[in-house]
Formats: sequence, C-alpha cells, structure tokens
Amino acid sequence: MMTIERKDELQNLCLRFRNDLIDLLHSIQTGHPGGSLSCTEIVTTLFFEKMNIDPQNPSKEGRDRFIMSKGHACPMLYLNMAEKGYFPKEDLKSLRQIDSHLQGHPCAHKTIGVELSTGPLGMGLGAGLGMALGEKLKNSEASIYVLLGDGEIQEGGIWEAAMAASKYKANNLVAILDNNGVQLDGTLEEIMPMGSIGDKFAAFGWNVIRCDGHDVESFSNAVDEAKKSDDKPSIIIAKTIKGKGVSFMEGKNTWHGKPIDNNEYKQAKAELGGLV
Repeated sequence: MMTIERKDELQNLCLRFRNDLIDLLHSIQTGHPGGSLSCTEIVTTLFFEKMNIDPQNPSKEGRDRFIMSKGHACPMLYLNMAEKGYFPKEDLKSLRQIDSHLQGHPCAHKTIGVELSTGPLGMGLGAGLGMALGEKLKNSEASIYVLLGDGEIQEGGIWEAAMAASKYKANNLVAILDNNGVQLDGTLEEIMPMGSIGDKFAAFGWNVIRCDGHDVESFSNAVDEAKKSDDKPSIIIAKTIKGKGVSFMEGKNTWHGKPIDNNEYKQAKAELGGLV
C-alpha cells in the first residue's frame, strides 16, 4: 500500500518532469509533447517505484525491462532515465540533435539502459514477449513492461503477439496501454474505432486491469495486481489525457509533435506552476 507521503513525492516528481519536458522541447523546437505528457505517471511510477533496475549495472541479469513501444514519447523516458542516473542530465539538451545518443525514438545501440529500439509502431509487444519467455527459461523473476499507444494497437503485430503471449502463459509480461483516445491524425473514433479494448484482450486470454493513468497510486496498484497473475499475461488499460497538464494541449492530436512557441511556452509553464 502506497503511503500518502510517497504518493505526494511521486506526484511532485511527475510535475517536475512535466515542467522539464516543456523546457526541453521548447528549447530544441522539436519532439513530441502530447504523448509524453500523457504517460508521465506511468513511466515515473515504473522507474521510481516498481522496477528492479540498476543504472550502475544496466545489463544485470534478472532485471526488469521497460519497452517504450510508443517510441515517440521517449522524451519522458529520457527524463526518467537521467534522473535515475543512466546518463548526465546535461545530455538531455542534445535530444534529437545530430550525433546525440538521445535519438528522437529510443535506440538500444546508442542509449545505455534502453532495452529495445522502437519507432515503427507494433514492434514492442512481440519483442517484449520474447524477453519474457527468455526470462522464464532462466527461472528469473523479472517482469517485462511494454508501453503501448492507442494508434499502435491498430497494428496487426500487436494481436499476433497477444495470441502467442496467451498460448505461452507469459504471466511475467505486462502490457500498459496509454489510453488517451487520440493518435497522430485525430481521435481513435475518427481514425479506427477499437470498441472495447479490454474485451478484445480478454478474448485473447489476457488478464485485463483498468486504472487512472494519472494517479500514481492507482497505477501502482494495477501493477501489483498484474504481478499476481499466475498463468496469463496482463494488460493495464491506463486512462489518460494526451497533453495532460497543459490546457491547450489536452486531448489535441495537433500536439502529437508540434513545436512549442514562446507564448505557448509561457502559458504552459504558468499552468504547470513553473518559472519562466
């Protein structure tokens, strides 16, 4: 059970990451704010509360693994990794720049601590399943967490992986859907309605858990529930808001990858309680 004090610590850390994200993306005039803001609590709770990881030994056997399958949201991943100590915070300023080790989508070859290179949507769940089955062969207790986006689950590869994960009883695989209801060109309902996503995964033999993706305690409890599964993979459907915390970004597909101008920067910082 998460204490009130710990919940406050994590929520305050998330608020700082939101401010840092706006600072970073405004300064470099590129990047993906909307999807990064929607997954803030998810990524932060995993890195600072749930995952068994060691930045000083990033390849240690038996570690938990996180896959940012919706790779465009990597700015939030990098903020967490820098805070955790995988690389100096100063490196964040090089995001999406030539020769930087912080690519615009996660790159396992360039960034220590990134478990899988992602960007083309639909890859992460299948690769995560492979990692999960590998850990089972080694009798490891490691969990594999795969963060998916709403547009991404329209990809056929997701459902092929879902079938296989159920067949092989990959109970150490935890998919997390950043369910903000918006993708690159519009809402899910406009682009490709998915109906009941939970019912679909349940029909494929998955353990389905729902939570508030912007409440660290709610998400933490969902992870705990997923780890209790003894014969099924789990999906946490985390209800979120694209652009969470910045009013003019919230729920807007236009903020999938739009640069932040000076006036927008000032308004965003004011709403997040940060100093300009």
